Amino acid sequence: MRAPLTLKGAQRLRAELEELKSVKRPAVINAIAEARAHGDLKENAEYHAAREQQGFIEGRIKQLEAELSHAQVIDISTLNAGSRVVFGATVDLADAETDEQKTYQIVGDLEADIKQGLIAISSPVARALIGKHEGDTVTIEAPGGTREYDIIGVTYQG
Repeated sequence: MRAPLTLKGAQRLRAELEELKSVKRPAVINAIAEARAHGDLKENAEYHAAREQQGFIEGRIKQLEAELSHAQVIDISTLNAGSRVVFGATVDLADAETDEQKTYQIVGDLEADIKQGLIAISSPVARALIGKHEGDTVTIEAPGGTREYDIIGVTYQG
């Protein structure tokens, strides 16, 4: 099965890939060449740090290329699931006990970022929400214990 990815997430990942290839990769190659010019490589901290950075950059480039080539990009604005929660939905939740409200968008694993309210389709919260409707109450197993949330809104915006 191909991993789902929102159109916006795919664009963000392609931009990151382009920056890695056109800006960060050349910069680290220059840093390695500069450190090499300083002589003895065994005790050259700048050289070893630059080589380590190069390893991270190359690894991330490979990961992004592989993920993007195998992803199924979904344009959320074309989905018409109504009040039902499916991939790409932005879901407004209210804690059944405290009335504290949270908003999450269900996205692909690679684009998830909890600080931005983007939760992975494979996460326990997303799995509990998928298939439910606006007005439903869901029980979510969280690290802090079981919580109940009311789904107060379901929207789809690209």
